Amino acid sequence: MCGELTSQDLGQEVVLMGWVQRRRDLGGLIFVTLRDRTGIIQLVFDQEESESLFHKASGLRSEYVIASRGEVVSRAPEAINPKMATGSIEIKVKELRIISKSETPPFYIEDNTNVGEALRYKYRYLDLRRPEMQRNLMIRHRIANTVRSFLNERGFLEIETPMLTKSTPEGARDYLVPSRVHTGKFYALPQSPQLFKQLLMLAGYDRYYQIARCFRDEDLRADRQPEFTQIDIEMSFVEIEDILSINEEMIAEVFRQVLDIEISLPLKRMTYKDAMERYGLDKPDTRFGLELVDISPLVADSGFKVFSNTVKDGGSVRGINVKGCGSRFSRREIDSLGEYVKTYRAKGLAWINYSEDGIKSPIAKFLAPDEMDAILKQMDANVGDLLLFIADKDEVVFQALGNLRLELGRKLDLIPTDQYDLLWVTEFPLFEYDEEEGRFVAKHHPFTSPMDEDMDLLDSDPEKVRAKAYDMVLNGNEIGGGSIRIHNTGIQERMFKALGFTLEEAWEQFGFLMEAFKYGTPPHGGIAYGLDRIAALLTGRPTIRDVIAFPKVQNASDLMTNAPSEVDIKQLMELHIAIEKSDENKDV
Repeated sequence: MCGELTSQDLGQEVVLMGWVQRRRDLGGLIFVTLRDRTGIIQLVFDQEESESLFHKASGLRSEYVIASRGEVVSRAPEAINPKMATGSIEIKVKELRIISKSETPPFYIEDNTNVGEALRYKYRYLDLRRPEMQRNLMIRHRIANTVRSFLNERGFLEIETPMLTKSTPEGARDYLVPSRVHTGKFYALPQSPQLFKQLLMLAGYDRYYQIARCFRDEDLRADRQPEFTQIDIEMSFVEIEDILSINEEMIAEVFRQVLDIEISLPLKRMTYKDAMERYGLDKPDTRFGLELVDISPLVADSGFKVFSNTVKDGGSVRGINVKGCGSRFSRREIDSLGEYVKTYRAKGLAWINYSEDGIKSPIAKFLAPDEMDAILKQMDANVGDLLLFIADKDEVVFQALGNLRLELGRKLDLIPTDQYDLLWVTEFPLFEYDEEEGRFVAKHHPFTSPMDEDMDLLDSDPEKVRAKAYDMVLNGNEIGGGSIRIHNTGIQERMFKALGFTLEEAWEQFGFLMEAFKYGTPPHGGIAYGLDRIAALLTGRPTIRDVIAFPKVQNASDLMTNAPSEVDIKQLMELHIAIEKSDENKDV
């Protein structure tokens, strides 16, 4: 392979195959850079040694596929290229074969290209030739291989679960597959192997894993794809500590093998409540400060009614101290931050600039001197600091301030890019209230076990019930999430009742699981990681599309194959499917 040759191979005759990166004709010498997935090396064709070989080499163009045979020789001292791994050697070619010619590609096959994503995805097979893309996929492979080796050594069994399964309400929309044999009925592609891995625990396979393909029909963004890959793990006869321990050992092994970085164990832990109150998000980036501060008790009776009325209505007032930045932000820039938080449903942004000339703030006139002093003390404010506040329902305050904190971290360059910060977030709420549907929905999924001490609240006060759930967070990104599962039919029925299912609806949707619980079910739990997301973070890529060989774009289409596409009418007839047109001439 091109990138594997070193000065240790001097004098050896080698056969190399790959793609022509570039050709340089210096008169009596032609230099060709040959590329394969391991790297590049220089081939040399000398006109004096072989006129016919030199003539053949003169016809080479970028992206031609060639085979060459030649001797590994040292470069002249002045020709050594320290930027190339093989820059001290070259191949003196004795034989050349052109295997395949290439038309001029639509973009250069090189790193740091400025080509738009649409063109890259249309010609993805060319984009994947670029060295950085090949490195991304090789690192992804090493992550998956490390996980497999780690789990295999600890007695886990890799077991596949079905791709064609039953449609169940698990949060996102299912991708449906019509059945030709069962007219009018549909399979669903799995959103995760959740139910099947629980059934495997019931079946006695106490340590399972799978690198599983999953599908969700949801709107896309940088870290979402309609099809994605999970590292899926489940264990029997375990409690939370067992699962957290073996999983942090596995992630530490991934960092050791892939990045040669040692992760200190055990990982830090933070409850959901602490994460929200300190960082505003349940996947906190703890690499920098700007933590949230609650000033609600100080302004409950304030003359500034925006603050006091919010507290009286059950909301809160919280702020961020942007240390030393009072003079860094202009009024226009602060107003821009106010517009930013409105995208997270905040009504506005209050601020106090603690300058050498005193307090500058549009809300200062509404606050008594002792209230202002108390706020400054609570916020640990010093001269030169800029204080930013949001008053609203906790849900809005946390989301708006949590995201504002990240935006400030980026703007002020506070986030270290060479640091990997891992932690567990634990004790999630079992439920969250969906205002659109007017009911509670599962925070994780409906098979998550309540905390034992909160079991009595399941029927009476579900909002206060904590879950035996945990997420692993890396640099402000959730990379994995799991829980101890419910393994009792009665508790599972209570869970479905709290979620608004009737007993009949629950059995219709999940009867096969609850029926299975009748036949001896071990306590069990597990976790699922987003392999795509882990690979993106470990390669430093901004989007998981850069670590997926053939991704979809934002509207879930494949620009290379033009999927999704229309199908032949015969196929639709076999499936008993008719496509009608609406008045707007859109498919319905």
